[in-house]
Amino acid sequence: MPESLSTTDLAFKTDLERFIAEQLPTRSGEPDALRRSRIIAASKSMGLFYKTQPAEYGGQPGTLVQLTLAREALSASRTAIAAAAFGPAPGVLAGAEGDLKTNYLDPLMAGQKRGSFAFTEADDAPRHSWAVRDGDSFVVNGAKSYVTGGADADFMNALIHIEQDGAAPAPAMMVIDTDAPGVNPIGKFASTDGSHHMAFAFDNVRVPASQVVGKPGEGMPRALRQIGDTRLVIAATCTGLMQWTISYLDAHIRKPHRGGKPLADLESVRLRYAQTRIDAFAARSMLYRTARLGDSGENIVNESIATKVFASEAAARVIDVAIQLVGGQALREGHPLAALYNEVRVYQLTEGASDVLRLNMARGSLELNKGRL
Repeated sequence: MPESLSTTDLAFKTDLERFIAEQLPTRSGEPDALRRSRIIAASKSMGLFYKTQPAEYGGQPGTLVQLTLAREALSASRTAIAAAAFGPAPGVLAGAEGDLKTNYLDPLMAGQKRGSFAFTEADDAPRHSWAVRDGDSFVVNGAKSYVTGGADADFMNALIHIEQDGAAPAPAMMVIDTDAPGVNPIGKFASTDGSHHMAFAFDNVRVPASQVVGKPGEGMPRALRQIGDTRLVIAATCTGLMQWTISYLDAHIRKPHRGGKPLADLESVRLRYAQTRIDAFAARSMLYRTARLGDSGENIVNESIATKVFASEAAARVIDVAIQLVGGQALREGHPLAALYNEVRVYQLTEGASDVLRLNMARGSLELNKGRL
């Protein structure tokens, strides 16, 4: 739990709380662009901005515990612009060299380009997106139905299956410019959490061989590593949402209700309220234990799966109880609980649907002897 922190982490937590209290609230008449600029400047000043960045780019990489503290607290603040507190992270391009570094990683880290993640194929696609070697390039065809962040991206990190003579296709992560000839946007959409994404079709897109990340055949592990890293981010986001929701619910049930007595006097309300605290306590315990295991050097693939599944489902239960106890007004458009209800549902699908992750976790234990209790 966050109570068992080192002296360094306690100091970071204190600075983080001050940053959230002083910098995230909107100031009178402040435009969004100026507010974002102010948040970034303040975040750089306290060192938070650099926690997600490699040392070679001037970053000061944070531990998993520190990143978890920050992501949970920023989520609990319910400030839409809070994400500006973190600098760009390399993601799939971590460690890239040559043209990939010069043309994509360096501009990404400098904030000059935006990347996206293209993993998901359409359910009715006859085959995976594929590529054929042609001299110093690959020719790519197919489509990606859900390119995360693709609506505002300059390029995508796409999982593409490279055809090989006499062998099975080799999955590879490939950097593809969103404005390259043959890259056709086929649908921009917003998910229920308010984020914007894109679907793209590839029609004989020519991609230089230098834009393959790593080697053909390494694509799936690289993609899954990116997805796995994001699972702990989602879990921290969900525990932050639970903290905000329980605080909101606590204040609501203490206020006088019909007849002048607070809802908190009713045993049925207390039972439901208590369960929200049980869910939050369990989820936060899992979250910080997993972060500490990761910081100790352990492989936390299965623990991250368990934490993400439990935290996302627990957050949904907590928000559902809050809506039930607040009543019909919580379903009105614009109510904070209605917005949360839409947002949290996304997390049970993002980076792996809950039941798919359960199957993965069972395989990790039964076939690979991985994972802790």
